[in-house]
Amino acid sequence: MHIEKIEAIANSSGNKKLLLEAIACVDCAVWDLVGKGLGKSVRQLLGGYRTRLPLISIGGYYVEGKTLADYGREMEMYRNAGMAGCKFKVGGLTPEEDAKRVEAARKAAGDDFILVVDANRGWNVPDAVRFARLVEHLNIGWFEEPCHWYDDVAMMAQVRQATRIPVTAGQCEITSHGVRRLVDAGAVDFVNYDVSEGGGITDWRRAAALCATSGVRMAHHEESQVAQHLLAAVPHGTYLECFADPARDPVWQEMWLNRPAVKNGIVEVLDDPGLGIELDWKMIEKSRVA
Repeated sequence: MHIEKIEAIANSSGNKKLLLEAIACVDCAVWDLVGKGLGKSVRQLLGGYRTRLPLISIGGYYVEGKTLADYGREMEMYRNAGMAGCKFKVGGLTPEEDAKRVEAARKAAGDDFILVVDANRGWNVPDAVRFARLVEHLNIGWFEEPCHWYDDVAMMAQVRQATRIPVTAGQCEITSHGVRRLVDAGAVDFVNYDVSEGGGITDWRRAAALCATSGVRMAHHEESQVAQHLLAAVPHGTYLECFADPARDPVWQEMWLNRPAVKNGIVEVLDDPGLGIELDWKMIEKSRVA
C-alpha cells in the first residue's frame, strides 16, 4: 500500500496510534517475507553497514526499599550478564536524589560501562537542567526524554542548550514527521524511534534518513530482535536495548530461541533471511489470548 493511502486512512481514524501499530505489524512482516524470498537478511536489504552492535540493559527501576548499594549490585549483575551498559531510570525523585542513584551506578559499573539515563518525561526544564549538571561529570551517554510530555520538544531544546549531555527522544513519536519535528527544533542528539509504534520498517528508514542528514544518531526503543537489523544497517546506528533481568522481558529471555550470544557487551547480528527470528511456539500458545 502506498504511503499516501496509509496516511489517508490514518487521517480518518479515531485511534491513529493503534492503526499505525497495526500497519507496523504488516510492514515488518512484508520486509521479513521479502528477505526470505531473496535469501537476504533485513540488515542486508537496508544497507548492511555493520554486523556487530553493543547491547545495553534497561534497568535502575525504582523499587521500594532499594538502597544505593543495591543499584550498584544491579550494575554488577549486568556486567556479569555481558552487557555493555545500562539505560538507568531517573525522573521519579528530586534531581539531587536521582543524581545520587546514578553516581552509585557509575561507581559500581566502572568508567568503561555505557551509562545513559531515561527520565520518561519526568521533569520540568529547571529540574532537568539541575539534574544534568549534577551528573555531567559521570560520563553519561545520553539524557532520554527529560521533560514533561505536553511541550517536550520546546523544553528538550532548552535542556539540550544547557548541558553537555546529549539528549534523546523519539519513542513516543508515531511518524517520521514527528521525528522531523524533534530534529527541526534542535531538541535531540539521538532518536530512538520505535518501529512497532511508527508504522514499521519503511517509516523507520525515512526517520533514519532525515536524522542522517542532520547529524542525529539513531537508537531504538527496545525490541532488539528487529532493531538489530535496523541499527546495523545504517552508519549512525548505536545500541541495542534489552532487559537483562529475566523478570522484565520473557521475549528476550525465553521466546527468542536463536537470540545471539552476548560477548564482551557485543552481539553478532543474525543474517538469516528476513528478520531471521526463531520463536518458541509453545510459549506463544501458552500466552495466547482467545
